Amino acid sequence: MTIPETMRAVICYGPGDYRMETRPVPRPKPGEVLVKVLATGVCAGDVKCFAGAPMFWGDESRPAYCESDVIPGHEFVGEVVELGEGAGEKYELSVGDHAVSEQIVPCGKCRFCQSGDYWMCQPHDIYGFHRETQGAWAEYMVYPAKALNYKLPETLSPRHGVFVEPLACSIHAVNRGNIGLNDVVVISGCGALGLGMVAAARLKNPAKLVALDLNPHRLELAKKCGADIVLNPAETDVVGAIRDMTEGYGCDVYIEATGAGKSVEQGLLAIRKLGTFVEFSVFRDLVTVDWTIIGDSKELDIHGAHLSPRTYPTAIRMLEQGLLPIDEILTHFLPLEDFRKGIDIAADGSQSLKVVLEPGRMA
Repeated sequence: MTIPETMRAVICYGPGDYRMETRPVPRPKPGEVLVKVLATGVCAGDVKCFAGAPMFWGDESRPAYCESDVIPGHEFVGEVVELGEGAGEKYELSVGDHAVSEQIVPCGKCRFCQSGDYWMCQPHDIYGFHRETQGAWAEYMVYPAKALNYKLPETLSPRHGVFVEPLACSIHAVNRGNIGLNDVVVISGCGALGLGMVAAARLKNPAKLVALDLNPHRLELAKKCGADIVLNPAETDVVGAIRDMTEGYGCDVYIEATGAGKSVEQGLLAIRKLGTFVEFSVFRDLVTVDWTIIGDSKELDIHGAHLSPRTYPTAIRMLEQGLLPIDEILTHFLPLEDFRKGIDIAADGSQSLKVVLEPGRMA
């Protein structure tokens, strides 16, 4: 494959100021992998970043949004087109392979990396937010030497491969719930990530798996992902229904995936004493709740969930095995030039689940 000298890329200059430009194609240094981007997703974090909402990445000296002169995009799949010295052997990759990379490129030196908690790396270089880790909204990108890369099976469509990153995040959130075989599990929110959580929780085989959403179509997809019961909070007293199905106790595990403050309050009321509450969402606004419920009333275990440590292989296997209705989850495919349209569709959310940009697709 002949690699061009230049490429089209979306560049962030600040909140609301993203521009399509021509940039040099990066060349891989030792240990690095150059890929041609086949597909790249638009996620809630991208929407939040574009809007300039506060975002904390572990370093208060950095701006509240992604740095300027950065190519966004942290959900992606690429075709390997060039390997830096030693990269092929390190990652067992060859030119022509399809490969993904974990969204964080850990430094390997900080306290968290040294203890094995690499996804909480203090510098926190995530693709598409910092200059050190340019993202995937471009025709080509480099996986740095410290990146965590995975080859995709030949049987997995590149379009489906773009969902590895979101699904891996969903799996981590489910793992944080410590689900038991006798548990009643509630997942609030059936967007792309919530549907991934439903599919992952199904593999834990809980006694009862409940999905909540305001959108009837998303609830139907939740059933396809393995939910036993689906409830619409606009039509049902969800807290009452959950208590009714648990002899008045409440659910054992509640995973919050809506990004709405009301869902947090709902979960605290619906969960039983000594239950486990997992918070994953990206919130636009501050959320206030009655912390007495967490402590004095119920003594809850509150777990956060961030990124996708050690879950990429499981996500790849789930997609390869067809455990999700992926063709119904990937709702929009747009050329790179339509990135602003993709942001708007994802921000609205009423007609989309996962919006995907395809740099090789012409407008």
